[in-house]
Amino acid sequence: MKRFIFGMGMMILALFLSACGGKNEEVTVSDFHTELFGENVYFFSPDDDPKEIQAILDKTYATQETNQFGDKRYSFYFMPGTYDDSIKANVGYYTQVAGLGMQPTDTVLPEITCLARWLGDDGNHNATCNFWRSVENLEVTGKKTIWAVSQATDMRRVCIDGSLYLHDDNGWASGGFLSDSRVSKMIDSGSQQQWLSRNNEYTTWMGQNWNIVFCGDDPKGIPNGTWPNFSYTKVDETEVIREKPLLVYTEDGFGIFCPDIRKNAVGPAWSEEGEEQGSILPIKDFYVAKEDTDTADTLQKALDEGKHIFFTPGIYELDKPLKVEHDDTIILGTGLATLRAGSGDGVLKTNAEGLTIAGILIDAGSEKTEALAVIGASESEEKSEKPTTLSDVYFRVGGTDTPEPTQADACLIIEEDGVIGDNLWIWRADHGDQVAWDKNVTKNGVIINGNDVTMYALMVEHFHEYQTVWNGEGGRLVMYQSETPYDVPEQSEWKSHDGDMDGYASIYVAPSVESFDADGIGVYLYNRDAIAPLHAAMETPEGEGIDIRHIITVLLTGYPGIEHVINDTGGPVMRDGEKQMVLHYKGGKDLRFD
Repeated sequence: MKRFIFGMGMMILALFLSACGGKNEEVTVSDFHTELFGENVYFFSPDDDPKEIQAILDKTYATQETNQFGDKRYSFYFMPGTYDDSIKANVGYYTQVAGLGMQPTDTVLPEITCLARWLGDDGNHNATCNFWRSVENLEVTGKKTIWAVSQATDMRRVCIDGSLYLHDDNGWASGGFLSDSRVSKMIDSGSQQQWLSRNNEYTTWMGQNWNIVFCGDDPKGIPNGTWPNFSYTKVDETEVIREKPLLVYTEDGFGIFCPDIRKNAVGPAWSEEGEEQGSILPIKDFYVAKEDTDTADTLQKALDEGKHIFFTPGIYELDKPLKVEHDDTIILGTGLATLRAGSGDGVLKTNAEGLTIAGILIDAGSEKTEALAVIGASESEEKSEKPTTLSDVYFRVGGTDTPEPTQADACLIIEEDGVIGDNLWIWRADHGDQVAWDKNVTKNGVIINGNDVTMYALMVEHFHEYQTVWNGEGGRLVMYQSETPYDVPEQSEWKSHDGDMDGYASIYVAPSVESFDADGIGVYLYNRDAIAPLHAAMETPEGEGIDIRHIITVLLTGYPGIEHVINDTGGPVMRDGEKQMVLHYKGGKDLRFD
């Protein structure tokens, strides 16, 4: 039987992996690591010395708390069981904390925390830069869990026995995403500017700011009230979703649990009775990638052989894009594994269906590219039964410590029909290194050409032209967050429609589109350089198939501001903190009084 043996602070893992010809191979490793997953992935057991576990967690957090653009990546996996009450896991940059059980309640920790103290006494507990971190698949017993985060973070499939606070003492926060989770008491969003809560269960939700969206949550905890008096948007069911895969450990060893598709879903997919539907793929079906040994060639070879890829924490410099040709391939990262473009051809191109791409950060390189990732399937007669799904996939242009500025015309282009996006942050950096209007040069964040594409928690910021271009029919968007660029040098460089319109709308739905549906849209203008007005936050056709509920614009600071909310509808925002709301826009009409 496969087993874990622990003692004297040393973890010995006896793992039997199936090899060719049915022969078993024994692999023995120690010091909280396995050779299989490398030095950046730690494994803990309830039988380990809690002081040693805490020392490792604290040492990592000491560097990762402030390491916003650093190159270190870590994952901490906890074997099923109940851990000592002294253990506290602070989650910093590029850090993932996860349980290895089949249920979140299999792995019980006393405390998970993400604070916003690292900016110092003048930081006002500011969490607006708390990006790139992850917690999933475990139970937390503490009375108060603080998860003060913003974009590019995920908390999935957790069981919180107490209350969950999405802020640190009401300091600023600009999140975020919580899904497939149960909170036994309240969730307090506090100062969060926006949030998507998808398929969760909780007793009470407290807090509101600009754009709080509930999609498929158990209705008993959703607060009363709606726009314009409250910032709550309620979507009764999640029409279609495939939850993110996760690493698990069972009596058969390591594997990747892949949940089944859910339709018209309400509440979490899992229960303590183990009723969740899905399958486990053995780890031998995956090529386990490591930053110190793998290249684009070794990764491509594995993909060509039909392997899935599990990216361990690290930065992977790719001198050519990875091409995915096999249907149903899984590309799963842990510890914010980062794929960085090393050529002008981008990072990822797909020509297959039913893919899963999850848990990765994609960085632009110094050579300009049409797109960092292109998701496009061939027109094959046999269609995959599963939609291609992107979960916790983040893009970044600029900010990192690179010798030359990074650039990309677009970060993501979706050509395939039926794609699901679940928590995407697509970011042209507004701070960090090599950041300026003429340095980290871009055009658009995401271009959606496929039909019937669904996006949950799509966040796109600071690109030079339209943040989001939606050309496909039947689009569905639930919770959108965007800031337009801060650094426009002069109005003449920021005009759309052949120079006839001020600025570029954040969302541009092409005139040819007849069907588009959205809930909970927030577009904000931080006019730092105070010279560039924006005509409208969103542009759409005016046909009856265009149906959008709850759109808000906010002028954070500066002048001039945004003249309209959508097309020529909705009033201007011209003073600091001013906001405008359109409750329901359908067929070119403002239906607020219907």
